[in-house]
Amino acid sequence: IIVTGVIAILALPIIIPHLFHGYHLAHIFLHIGGITLAVFISTLSISAYVRLRTKRLLLSAIAFTNFIGAESALLVDSSYPNVFDFGILPLNEVGHLLTFITLGLLALGVFRND
Repeated sequence: IIVTGVIAILALPIIIPHLFHGYHLAHIFLHIGGITLAVFISTLSISAYVRLRTKRLLLSAIAFTNFIGAESALLVDSSYPNVFDFGILPLNEVGHLLTFITLGLLALGVFRND
């Protein structure tokens, strides 16, 4: 409950400017929900890694933590498009690259033989 409250308070500056834009608000809530789930799964995977110390869990923990960054980048890009770019690389592409890296790390964790 506390985590949800903190995330809701931190999300208010992003939500308020887009309150009356119809489905754009649903898109922003989708990214906020993704961040919430990624934080939860990252916490679980880091806790499991601390207990068991396997490389598969380490790769999964890194992947889910990376997914927090990907969803954060996509949230900022959907809320404030064309404001934050890294040189010639738009923030939207950074979010997609981080998502692709997450997928690769999860695949490595699943198909790895310990």
